[in-house]
Amino acid sequence: MRRILPGVAILLGALACRGDDSTSAGNGEYGGTLVISTGADAAGLMPPLIRTIQENTVVDIIFERLAEPGMSLNSVGDEGFTPELAQSWQWSDDSLSIAFSLLPGAHFHDGQPVTARDVAFTYDVYSDPRTESAESELLAQIDSVTVRDSLTVVFWFARRYPQQFFDATYHMRILPEHVLAAVPRRELATGEFARSPVGSGQFKFARWDPGALIELHADTTHARGRPYLDRIVWTITPDHAAAMTRVLAQDADFLEQVTADKVGELASHADVALAKYLSLDLAYLQFNLRDPRSPNGAHPIFGNRQLRRAIAMAIDRDTLVQRVFDSLAIVPAGPFTRALASSDSTIPQIPYDPAQARKILDSLGWRDRNGDGIRERGGRPLRFSLVTPSTSQNRYRMAVLVQDMLEKIGVRVDVQQMDINPFMSHAMSRTFDALFSATHYDPSPASIRQSWTSSGARADGGNLGSYRNPAFDRIIDTASTEMVAERSHGAYRRAYETIVGDAPAIWMYEIVNYAVHNKRVLLAPMRADAWWANIGAWKIAPDGRLPRDGGGEARAAN
Repeated sequence: MRRILPGVAILLGALACRGDDSTSAGNGEYGGTLVISTGADAAGLMPPLIRTIQENTVVDIIFERLAEPGMSLNSVGDEGFTPELAQSWQWSDDSLSIAFSLLPGAHFHDGQPVTARDVAFTYDVYSDPRTESAESELLAQIDSVTVRDSLTVVFWFARRYPQQFFDATYHMRILPEHVLAAVPRRELATGEFARSPVGSGQFKFARWDPGALIELHADTTHARGRPYLDRIVWTITPDHAAAMTRVLAQDADFLEQVTADKVGELASHADVALAKYLSLDLAYLQFNLRDPRSPNGAHPIFGNRQLRRAIAMAIDRDTLVQRVFDSLAIVPAGPFTRALASSDSTIPQIPYDPAQARKILDSLGWRDRNGDGIRERGGRPLRFSLVTPSTSQNRYRMAVLVQDMLEKIGVRVDVQQMDINPFMSHAMSRTFDALFSATHYDPSPASIRQSWTSSGARADGGNLGSYRNPAFDRIIDTASTEMVAERSHGAYRRAYETIVGDAPAIWMYEIVNYAVHNKRVLLAPMRADAWWANIGAWKIAPDGRLPRDGGGEARAAN
């Protein structure tokens, strides 16, 4: 477990003691530092290349989109979207182009104005194969982006489809051309910008002490007005219990997720409150269908569809979710959460049936011939490793329970817990048997294209298990381009039925989210896709005071 360095603790103490500064003087609504306790550090802060929730959170706050979806997370047309870097937009008569008028006065944190050239440059970076952005697949239906004048940029489409506006706005955070134009695309992940980014959001990058903290400061000259908070600080605490303790000890103000065993306990703490919010987070046991030792070959175990289905039959997901989460999670019906418009809880599932699982394994030639309790075939034991990240004790606990269930049908599972960076390295290099993965979905059901279609199985794609089914690909293409909502939903249902039946993964749980926060922090509504989306409207109560600490010294509210 990595611990917060002593120097960092001193810094946070100073932040807690500091009162209003020059940016908030004279106005009781503004000021203060929000300290967020989080379990994982970022690996980089380059928007096209973010891979984790922590990176997404920080990047979303530093950078801006052209427009933001509303609380309903509509992804069809532009209904509910609110302007951000764009001041307004105009559809062409044939709906094959959208012209965005940028907000006059919008600027990057180095003072340079945001222009239409920056938007066109951003599209070029995200869609360039050399960048190796996982978002490029989601931009494939944008034909081009052109500059009409310094404050007008036009997105062009080869055809009409339901999510044109969503694709033009949601997937890209606008980048500064003047900073990045000279950086080779293949070096974006390792360049200085990824460690010290320059965006245009309401908060600007201030410092990053790897393994310890990330700090942002308010942009007090932001074109849409300054945020209420002066600063946001993430303290990196990989152990979830320790992260919770920081909030209860008032060394931190916010923790985005509470484990089931802590919900009742928190009711006895007068200084904190729970905030429930919808989720687009989904965790699943992902099989590698490709041989890690021979990229062109099928995995010797998981390359077989029937075997994957047998393993799924041996796992009692209802019991697992109940034991690990109680009422704070539900069993998913497929690669989607209930918050998505295309969700369908009636998708046929692979049944829990260990007896049938044993019969299938027998028929495939996997039998326990030496009496050691582990099946084998051709001298190879039916044994695989299951990797979990150290940042998620829930996934680790569930993996151990899966290990026990599969042992009962003669399958040996070696559970390996890794720090987040090695975990991500194994995932991206496809050097694993099985991963206990988690995905934070976009509001659009079409985002499934990244994680599960054949095009996402390329080396830089998000289809980490290398699942390929041309029939599934065709159905997803139909679903994501169908203009009639009922037909689109019907196609998504057929796609979900196909992938659930193929079992490239076992979808294990969908979180019912509760965050815990100090009561002096006044939250704004939290979107299912991003609890931090409205963080510019969060406030520290102007008269909020921390209780006296054990030493009897009163500390001012952050």
